[in-house]
Amino acid sequence: MDHLKLQLHGYHLTTAEILYHLPDHPKLLQSYIWQEYDQIPSFPILRKFLKFWEENLDGNLHSVTLASVDTITPTEYDNIDELLRVH
Repeated sequence: MDHLKLQLHGYHLTTAEILYHLPDHPKLLQSYIWQEYDQIPSFPILRKFLKFWEENLDGNLHSVTLASVDTITPTEYDNIDELLRVH
């Protein structure tokens, strides 16, 4: 589904900063930035990604910081039901 359709179905642009422990140096933290359209407040797509991370990647998660924004607001989108043609 394209980004406009996702936004019209209630998805918001979501950015997550994921801090994780380096596998070879567990006392050091590395930052990973993840960005995708997701539904708030449940964040199913982010949760799926974090589950994949925990099951398949070596770096243990430390913390996740979220930011989400609705890129289309009601004042920016108006559905037009009629078309008027002028010759």
